[in-house]
Amino acid sequence: MLLNGFIAIHTLLFCAIALPLAGIDRTGRLIHSWIAVPWARAILKVCGVRVEVRGLRNVDSLCPRVYMTNHQSIFDIFTLLARLPVHFKFVLKQELMRVPVLGFTMRQARYIAIDRANPRQAVKSMNEAAERIRAGASVVVFPEGTRSEDGRLQSFKRGGFLLALKSGCDVVPVTVQGSHRIAPKGSLRIRPGEVTLTIGEPISVEGYGKRNVSELMDRVHEAMQRQLEEMTECRG
Repeated sequence: MLLNGFIAIHTLLFCAIALPLAGIDRTGRLIHSWIAVPWARAILKVCGVRVEVRGLRNVDSLCPRVYMTNHQSIFDIFTLLARLPVHFKFVLKQELMRVPVLGFTMRQARYIAIDRANPRQAVKSMNEAAERIRAGASVVVFPEGTRSEDGRLQSFKRGGFLLALKSGCDVVPVTVQGSHRIAPKGSLRIRPGEVTLTIGEPISVEGYGKRNVSELMDRVHEAMQRQLEEMTECRG
């Protein structure tokens, strides 16, 4: 409960610090770099979470890409912010943008909200995401759509892949391993431990389109599944 209390107060403090930047940071780059990243790093440190990063050679901070990552825990967000060394925008469900104070700050960081219950609004959000990419920012998408209860990779939804096709950017498979043991879905308990962030080789969208987007989805799913299995074998 103490750690949850710290996260809540820490979040409110950093959101308050972000307010003066809201009027001058039109791209959200300052809020992401100066607010979101140190916010996440402090939470990981206080909660006793160590992050090992693999595959940094696959990162090009100057090349906008669509980073597809699995979703095991809320600590995935902290891990990605703290240790993925690129300027990116999260693609998040609309409900998170309605959280008082935090939602405002995420909007100022120009993160993209997806209303899955409103197809027309979802298309508009994807167009906004494509504009962010054209402006030089990468995006991070959770293609499973929700957190896994046991850490296993779930099936993917099409939205993020259609965004990759629309933008013409490479897709980078990213996996977070171990975060479901730090903070399991549906539990308020936080356990210290180690998380591994693996960044895979970029996958070109050349040759893919709406008609065969499922093939791209399968390819990315296989790459992420392989990364998770390799990490399990290393730990075993």
